[in-house]
Amino acid sequence: LEQCNEINDNRLQSWKWYYDRLWILEDKGFVELPVVPDECVHNAHMFYIKVKNMATRTALLEFFKRNDVLAVFHYVPLHSSTMGKNICVFHGEDKHTTKESERLLRIPIFYNLKEEEKETIIKIIISFFNNKR
Repeated sequence: LEQCNEINDNRLQSWKWYYDRLWILEDKGFVELPVVPDECVHNAHMFYIKVKNMATRTALLEFFKRNDVLAVFHYVPLHSSTMGKNICVFHGEDKHTTKESERLLRIPIFYNLKEEEKETIIKIIISFFNNKR
């Protein structure tokens, strides 16, 4: 149990570290950061940003790749997946699911992520948006 707490504490520190350094991009309207309601807690399972659209996400993912960092998009909505297209029916209007899935980008977060690795990730993100002006 003590080791689990150590691992989780380490991930929570990385999560907060990212959040504290990326809020400036949210303030400028470049990204949206995760929201944790006051009455909730999280386990730092992942850290994501939401960008303007899929084109921006694709460009940022490529920018990460050119800088030798693996970042990934979060998920494909079930109704858009191969299996979902074969067995599911989307009821109603898709006002949010597809649009939000196209904006999500997960950045690396794992136990013992080194500070210099986090710095590199932050520099890549800030550099990307500074060059988009």
